[in-house]
Order: sequence, then structure tokens, then C-alpha cells
Amino acid sequence: MADNMKKTDDKQTIDPKYYEFKQKNFVQRFFGHIGTVCTHKRNVRKACFKMGLYRQGIFHDMSKFSLTEFVPSVKYYSGTFSPNATARVLTGASTSWLHHKGRNRHHLEYWTDYTPKQEPYIFGCRMPMKYVAEMVADRYAACVAYHKDQYNQADAWNYYEKEKPHLLIDPDTQAVLEAALIKMRDEGEKAAFDFMKCLLKKTKSNNYDATIVENL
Repeated sequence: MADNMKKTDDKQTIDPKYYEFKQKNFVQRFFGHIGTVCTHKRNVRKACFKMGLYRQGIFHDMSKFSLTEFVPSVKYYSGTFSPNATARVLTGASTSWLHHKGRNRHHLEYWTDYTPKQEPYIFGCRMPMKYVAEMVADRYAACVAYHKDQYNQADAWNYYEKEKPHLLIDPDTQAVLEAALIKMRDEGEKAAFDFMKCLLKKTKSNNYDATIVENL
């Protein structure tokens, strides 16, 4: 009885925005999600092409069409924010996100591991520069897809700044990501993509450190 009461109380405290998906029927959610994914992929592709990342631009986020990711994303699609956020709040975990982050190297969550020390804890590994560049494109495109006409070039930085205290990210990777997002905020998307293209030319694989952003 006590457990059932607790679940009811928890449900009553959930922000109503997480139930917005119920305002749409299946057809609206199905085609709405497909439209959002295709818009996102198109914008990532354009950004990646500007940085010379043609293969990554074409194959970006293909796992979103797998059943593991597609089904729950359609179920919780609202059109205003990620279905993963809704699933996480209402069910305790997003199986779509858990599947996605383990298969897409442009997510910093992919690059987490245990330290080799005896007392294990999780830390962020340094990401290869080409995936940092794709991450910048991904964050930009996600903001465009969800904010639509309200999109602002500072959106990607603003979102990052809110989540920053909770991220497990390598300091060198973080320095590059922040420099690119600040450049996008202050000078626009083209400046950010040109910045990343320059970094890609200067580095090989993951051979860089935080000082690279100071030498451009």
C-alpha cells in the first residue's frame, strides 16, 4: 500500500509538460518524429560538410531508425523537446538513449570508462577531434530542430551551460567544445564550423590538448 501511494504521489509531482505527447495521436507522433529526425540529420549533414566530415555527415544518427530507438521516440514524441527526456521522467530510464549513446561516437557519454586504479570510478576520455566537431554540429542541429523559428545562435551554448556541472567530460575535449560553442554564440554558426575545420587540419585522431584553442 505504501509503495502504491508513493508512486501516486511521484506521478502527481511530475511537470505536466512531460504528458504533452498525449495531445497527439499516433500518426502525428509518427510523422512528427520522422520529420524532426530528418530535419536534424539534414542540418548536421550541412554542418559536417562545411567542416569536411562527409562520411559522418551522411551516416550521422542512423541508429535512430532502429526499433530500439524509433519505437519509444514515437511513443513519447511531443515536438517540443526530446522524447528521451519524457521516457526518463515517466519510466525511470530512456532505453532509446542508452542504445543511442553506446553507438554514436559524437556523444561525450560514449567516451566514458573506468580508471585503471584499484578503486574504480568513471571518467571522461579525450574524444578524437572529428567526433568533437560532429558533436558541435549535433548540438547546433538539435537546437534548430526543436526551437524552430525561435532558434538563436546562443542556444547551443545556453543548453551546454545548464548541463555543464553534471557532465563527465575530458578537460581537453571540454576546452575545445566550449571554445566552439562560445564562438557560435558570439560570432555565429559559420565561425564555429570554420574554427572546428581549422582544428581538424591541425590535429590527427585524439592528439591534442586544451592549449590548441589558444593557438589559433
